[in-house]
Amino acid sequence: MNDNVRNLPKRSDPVLRVIPGPSDINANGHIFGGWVLGVMDQAGGIVAGRVSQGACATVAIEKMEFIAPILLRDIISVYASLERRGRTSMGIRIEVIATRERGQQEVKVTEGLFTFVALDEQHKPRPLPER
Repeated sequence: MNDNVRNLPKRSDPVLRVIPGPSDINANGHIFGGWVLGVMDQAGGIVAGRVSQGACATVAIEKMEFIAPILLRDIISVYASLERRGRTSMGIRIEVIATRERGQQEVKVTEGLFTFVALDEQHKPRPLPER
């Protein structure tokens, strides 16, 4: 059995849950990496917006790792949580789990650390609100 296929520990509710479509498939029959990056960025942006209590922008993707392919019939659950907090920026840990075979199998397909910066009305970095 692949190390990425296992009974995964219980975690909080996903920030996003999506199903890729046929137009998201590459020539190998897997989902495009850019598609999953976009989904991860959306989920991270939701969490970052909650933390910053306003507008924010993605400024970096660190430690991105594609672990297993995403397949056409997978249901994708995206989990995101605050990992680090600075003065104007925050690191959001994002993990993507594919559910396969009508819910019988879960596979961790990718994870990464995305950095977001809180923005003011002029689109300049601003301090994060107090906790």
